[in-house]
Amino acid sequence: MAIMLLLGAFFTTFARAEEARLTDIVATNDGDYLRVYFSVTDCFTDEMKKAIENGINITFTFLVTFHEIRNFKRDREIADIKVSHGVVYDNLKKIYKVSRSESDNTVIVEDFQQAKDLMSKIVGLKIAKLRELRRGGNYQIGMMAELDKIRLPLHLHYVFFFLSLWDFETEWHTINLRY
Repeated sequence: MAIMLLLGAFFTTFARAEEARLTDIVATNDGDYLRVYFSVTDCFTDEMKKAIENGINITFTFLVTFHEIRNFKRDREIADIKVSHGVVYDNLKKIYKVSRSESDNTVIVEDFQQAKDLMSKIVGLKIAKLRELRRGGNYQIGMMAELDKIRLPLHLHYVFFFLSLWDFETEWHTINLRY
């Protein structure tokens, strides 16, 4: 019976981790740059919220690749981008500080929902200059998101082993486009 409970908890945890996925994916241009927009959904748990409010820093990493698809030749890599979003809770001021590497700024919000939205969305990320693209060329954008491993000082990771259960990584999503 105990084994069944452990197996149930084990598979439930992994099922929860697999729910995180990319949604609202859009590729567009602004006349100068190819840009991408997307969100990660189902990536926060109640336990993660409690951990953030207890001082544990959470970081999401977004990976975006951009290739020209070529016949009879190796595909040409145009961009390989890594973007990080991090959140820190200031318990004294009761504010969330969200840093986003693509904009080199920190946004301060008082509401956890706003912090979640800032953490889980990529808005208008520049992928490539349009003048670098070949007219009539076939291209592919790939993207995924992951929660960085939570690193605790000293040997606390042995005490808080359950933090590894929060790890998630979305599937790679691709968009094929012709310019």
